[in-house]
Amino acid sequence: MAEIEIGIFARVCLSHRVQTMQELRQRIAAVQVERNAQRCTISWRFTCNDARDTLHDLYPAINNKLD
Repeated sequence: MAEIEIGIFARVCLSHRVQTMQELRQRIAAVQVERNAQRCTISWRFTCNDARDTLHDLYPAINNKLD
């Protein structure tokens, strides 16, 4: 999710030439305020079960049987 947010900020804030660090900070702050006001969320579609199916070596199935 962090990479998605970084990509959004990079596209919006760096789409035009930035003259100063102050200008970049202002752009970042404006995008942050806008995204927070819109309550932007990320719809995460890759579930733990999907990860276990696709990446079975990295996400082994957990066996919680206490018998």
